[in-house]
Amino acid sequence: MRQFVLKTRSRCNLACTYCYVYEMADQGWRDQPVAMAPATAARAAERIAEHAAAHDLPRVDLVLHGGEPLLTAPAALAAPVEAVRAALAATAPRTRITATVQTNGTLITRGRLAALAAAGIRVGVSLDGGLPAHNTRRVDHAGRPGFGAAARGLRLLARHPDSYAGVLCVVDLEHDPVETYESLLAFAPPTVGLLLPLANWTAPPPPGPRRRPGGTPYADWLLAVFERWWHDGTHRTRIRLFEEIIALLLGLPATTETLGLAPAATAVIETDGSIEQADSLKSAYEGAAATGMALDTHSFDQLLDHPGFAARQLGRDALAAGCRACELVGVCGGGHYPHRYRAGEGFRQPSVYCADLQVLIRHIATAVQHAATARPPAAAS
Repeated sequence: MRQFVLKTRSRCNLACTYCYVYEMADQGWRDQPVAMAPATAARAAERIAEHAAAHDLPRVDLVLHGGEPLLTAPAALAAPVEAVRAALAATAPRTRITATVQTNGTLITRGRLAALAAAGIRVGVSLDGGLPAHNTRRVDHAGRPGFGAAARGLRLLARHPDSYAGVLCVVDLEHDPVETYESLLAFAPPTVGLLLPLANWTAPPPPGPRRRPGGTPYADWLLAVFERWWHDGTHRTRIRLFEEIIALLLGLPATTETLGLAPAATAVIETDGSIEQADSLKSAYEGAAATGMALDTHSFDQLLDHPGFAARQLGRDALAAGCRACELVGVCGGGHYPHRYRAGEGFRQPSVYCADLQVLIRHIATAVQHAATARPPAAAS
């Protein structure tokens, strides 16, 4: 286990219509305390340090999440990070920590940024594009748009590059891909995370405005962005999805759970101290992420033995037969685990985005091959 997601708040100031926490199958958030208590954060720190010491981890990644974590006062938000640092110093002094808060951006202020920077916490923002039209689904509980406040927060964050972790953006087929990408660049993100919508065989992804049988609309959308990014000599940002595919094509290890065959390495700690699997599983069915474990009674080593978690440690052996036989399996890895789910059959299916992933990976592989074999320009005589 290398990444620990702390749910410091279980409520949000926005009501995004597609949110996997609040608007999909799992409604467990309703039973959670609004905020993580200091005692829970302290116990989480002890468990994280215990795990780091047991496995001699060189680094742990801490993500403060929600809900909307910036609903918590900055000093209180930094407290769990400081608790983990103190616990690591006492128990696993060779383990270093990175800390990030993932926010919708609407509550970013100079004061919050200063407090987070002082605590060594970087800021990532979730947004659906850089224009108001891209963010019509990101509204508050009264139905009012959240984009204006988020844009103000992002412009402020862009003035503090040392604190800026990047932007996450869910692919929306209703919006032009290149326009979406270019509009995000206006906020100068160091990285852009392009995410496929959380969907599965029982709850398929939105088909988009130009649906055609046998089409690959998500690959088409992503490849329009890839072509603009790949041929942009200025390298204005990094795009995590494309870089991950390129790395896997070159035989490098995966650094994400959405691609490749690396074992799952993320634990989620809810506001009540319960230990869960990745939040994205909540898009499949009620209780999909639950483990029945809690900080007071279980270690993170015990989480590794949980059947649901263990299934995501098996790599190729956990995949459908067609995936195991596919030449792209080392890159695709069967796709993101939640995307494989089918009610009554579980997760041993190809990704609902299988066709899109094949087209995307093959196109990027061709681009990399051409770049590797291209002749350098002839020297001037």
